Amino acid sequence: MAGFSRSKLAEVISSRQNEILKQWLNEQAGVDKRGSAAQSREFLKLLVNAMSSDSSDDVESTNWTPVRDYLTDLSATRVRDGYTSSETAFFIFSLKAPLFSAVRDALGKDPQEFAEAVVEASRLLDKLGIFTTEAFQKTREEIIARQQQELLELSTPVVRLWENILALPLIGTLDSARTQVVMQNLLDAIVQTRSDVAIIDITGVPMVDTLVAQHLLKTVAAARLMGADCLISGIRPQIAQTIIHLGVDLSAVTTKATLADAFTIALKRTGYSLVKQEAKAPGGR
Repeated sequence: MAGFSRSKLAEVISSRQNEILKQWLNEQAGVDKRGSAAQSREFLKLLVNAMSSDSSDDVESTNWTPVRDYLTDLSATRVRDGYTSSETAFFIFSLKAPLFSAVRDALGKDPQEFAEAVVEASRLLDKLGIFTTEAFQKTREEIIARQQQELLELSTPVVRLWENILALPLIGTLDSARTQVVMQNLLDAIVQTRSDVAIIDITGVPMVDTLVAQHLLKTVAAARLMGADCLISGIRPQIAQTIIHLGVDLSAVTTKATLADAFTIALKRTGYSLVKQEAKAPGGR
C-alpha cells in the first residue's frame, strides 16, 4: 500500500512480540484448548522474517515459503489430531485482535498510518487464513481418499482355499472403483500363487444390475488372460432372475449357488477330489 510497508508492520510485531503472543494465546484459548505456545511463537518468528524480506502483496513468493510450509504442516497435523477447518483457520484469524492492538499502541498517534497498517495486517492475515483452510481441506481429502482405498483393499481379500485354488468373497456394492481393486488384487494373487482356478463369490453382494454383471465379466476375462479359470458362486434365486431379466449372458462362465459347490468344481478341475471317511466307533480300530 502507498505510504506503508510490510517491513514497518514487521517492526511493530517484532518490538511487541511478547505482548502480541500473550494476547494471541488468550484469544486461542477461547476456542482451542489444545493449542501450543511454541507453535504460535514459531509462527510469529516466521511471519516477521517474511514481512521484513518481502514488501510485496504476494504471500506466494519465495520469501514466504517457510510460512506456507509451516502452515501446511500445521494443517496436516491438526487434521490428524481431529481439529475442524474452523478451529484450524482460527489459529490465523485470532491473531488479528492482538495485532491490531499492537498497531494501535505503536501507530495510533498518526491516524492515516494506523489505518493503513490495520488494512494491510487484515489483508495479510486473510490471505494466510485462506491458505491455511485450503491446506487443511487438501490434507483431509488426501487422508479420506487414502482411507477409502485402504478400505477397498481390506474389503476385497483373496483367500487361498487349496493348492491352485483362490476365492474372492465380495461383500457390498460392486462399483467401478472397487472393480479395479478387485481385479488388481485377484490378478496379483493369481501371479503370486500360480493358481489355475479362482472363485468369485457374490453371496454378500446385495444387488446385481447390468453394471455389476459387466464388472464381473471383466474380472473373469482378466483372470482368463492370466491363465486362470473363473467360477462365480453365490447366485441366489433373486439374482438369477435379475440376470435373466437384464439379458446378461453368463453362459460362458460356470456359476454355482454356493461357494461349497464352486469349490467342489474347482477341485475336480485341478485334479483333486474330496472323500468322506467313515467315522470310527469309540475304541474301535
